Amino acid sequence: MTPLAEEARATWRARSLVWVMTKREIAARNAGSAGGWLWSYAQPLLMVAAYYLVFDVVFAMRLGDSAPTRKVGAFLVVGALPWMAFCDTVSRAMNSLIDAGSLLQKSPLPAVLFPVRSALASTVIYAPIMLALALAYAPMHRFNLALLAMLPLVALQLILSLVLGYLLALFAAAMRDTIQVVAFLFSVGIFLSPVLFPATMFPQAWRWVLWLNPMSAPVLGYQAILLQGAWPSWSVWAVTLGWIIGLLAALTVVVSRSRDQLADWL
Repeated sequence: MTPLAEEARATWRARSLVWVMTKREIAARNAGSAGGWLWSYAQPLLMVAAYYLVFDVVFAMRLGDSAPTRKVGAFLVVGALPWMAFCDTVSRAMNSLIDAGSLLQKSPLPAVLFPVRSALASTVIYAPIMLALALAYAPMHRFNLALLAMLPLVALQLILSLVLGYLLALFAAAMRDTIQVVAFLFSVGIFLSPVLFPATMFPQAWRWVLWLNPMSAPVLGYQAILLQGAWPSWSVWAVTLGWIIGLLAALTVVVSRSRDQLADWL
């Protein structure tokens, strides 16, 4: 049995425990605050409202004809919300093993449970908001069936974020510098993606750079669904699956080589 198959079986056997851990992490993120878990939803919702009010209502800014929509605020919301979900999921999963270091040294719990817990906790917060966003955009396209593509696309983003987060968690356990490097890549990565501007505005000769960002393809998919009411192109699915397969291959190697040393790293 491959290392990842063993990890998947361990996660499935402990699914009840994972769900309990997920609920506790969500509660712990805002422990001591009067708003409690509502604050987890407040930040992305306020971001969506701010983009709409500032760019579409107050300044009425518009994009060029080559953009999937002329409204700047509507364009930014569709890209920025998945990007926030991706960064939150990956960063929390990346830090999960370090945060649980003392527990992993004392108990036989599988290490994979902690990145899964963090990824699910972020998904519980962001997935409903993203699906609600689809319902908000649905009247623009007369409830086109293409909106159903949101479900597999959100699922693929979760898998992508979880696999990448677990891989980075193992690297962070071995080298703490990984956390600083990833934080820098997040700050730069948003500019190397179609989140802040349409892909058509990126220089043609350098457009291939966008595909080095694992979130470029999903963001293009969300833009097609929500802004154009169309099914994402085959390249969106192919590139996203390619990233997942490549990361799974790398994770298989790293998991097999880190099993005997993970406790010492932590």
